[in-house]
Amino acid sequence: MTDVNLQPGDRAPAFHLADQGGLKHRLSEWKGRPVLVFFYPKALTPGCTTQACGLRDLAGDIGDAVIVGISPDPPPKLAAFDDKHGLGYPLLSDPEHKIAEKYGVWGQKKLYGKAYMGIIRSAFLVDEKGKIAAAFPKISPKDTPGKLLKALNDHG
Repeated sequence: MTDVNLQPGDRAPAFHLADQGGLKHRLSEWKGRPVLVFFYPKALTPGCTTQACGLRDLAGDIGDAVIVGISPDPPPKLAAFDDKHGLGYPLLSDPEHKIAEKYGVWGQKKLYGKAYMGIIRSAFLVDEKGKIAAAFPKISPKDTPGKLLKALNDHG
């Protein structure tokens, strides 16, 4: 686990990952636009569905900002997630959790008393210049859309 604690003003770690259709994306392709980056543990699970659909539902309220989800899931599973819920934004595959580690969201979790490594649900607003404008570690699925929208409005 990397103990990264990204703060507003820090440069957002770059990424180059495949989306649900196999297309590769870089953070830099959205330079000049705010990017709402959220990390979630597993596609097609209840909490992740709540979070992803909440962000989908605010897409019409965020102007030219981009929504990007990142999880360890492979592209075919991400495609099924997108198809089932009509998400309509890039879902990026980070199977070796290299980007999650750069953002400090890969860590120890517990389920039924067992410890394991996984994604710690978190969200970030990256500004037009590629810097962290807001960071939300350990965010709840229900809070993600509202907190990101507020951060975007406060930033803009």
